[in-house]
Amino acid sequence: MKKLIVTVLAAALTLTACGGGSESASSTLRVGTLSDAPPNIYLKDGNYTGFDNELLKAIAAKQNLKLEFAATDFSALLGQVASGRFDIASSAIAQTDERKKTVDFSAAYDFETMSIQAKQGTPVTDEKGLAGKRVAVIQATVGDHWLTSTVPAAQAVRFPDYAAALTALKTGAVDAYILDQSIAEKNVTDNPDAKLVVVKSFVTDVPHGFAVKKGNADLLKKVDDGLKQVISDGTWLKLHQQFLPTAPVPAGFQG
Repeated sequence: MKKLIVTVLAAALTLTACGGGSESASSTLRVGTLSDAPPNIYLKDGNYTGFDNELLKAIAAKQNLKLEFAATDFSALLGQVASGRFDIASSAIAQTDERKKTVDFSAAYDFETMSIQAKQGTPVTDEKGLAGKRVAVIQATVGDHWLTSTVPAAQAVRFPDYAAALTALKTGAVDAYILDQSIAEKNVTDNPDAKLVVVKSFVTDVPHGFAVKKGNADLLKKVDDGLKQVISDGTWLKLHQQFLPTAPVPAGFQG
């Protein structure tokens, strides 16, 4: 009987320590991100960095949250949050109605700005020129949706990550590439021999947000509260100027 009591007590203590599934200051949150999409999300010297990830780190510091980052494919990311593999998704994720069916989103921390990228000498000057062309997109992104809805005559070539899509453009396997403006501009700077150009950029009204599992209101509130703090103290603006100096600063984010 004494042994049984000790066993039951130990199990109860273990359950209490786990917090019954709620977030605690001592728990480590698993963050799903990408390793190859600078300047928003990327891996450098073994550290997951970029605007989105550094912003999330600043939010976590304000809210006494511990983070552990891991890379995955964008096309699988939201499903992995929904299944519980990751607690948070950090990947310049555009908040669309379709995605809101899978996960819950934080308040907006930026807005989607897209670009059409190609190689020097391209006949493509705008979206009309994409008709009949092979165009790279990252599967399940806003760029994917934009291309198929705006230029249905284009041939969408879907890739799981940014590196593969960029390689396809550089080698001529595709004629153009639809992606975030900040990443497109960095591609030009980082790949001078590839002779890449940004054909056209356009701002959307689609907000970016961190994603959490549906119903995790406690974690969502902490992220939103932390976001308000880093906006008001100027941290958001400092990180934006560091990683996205050419991108427009939305109203309300000046601090």
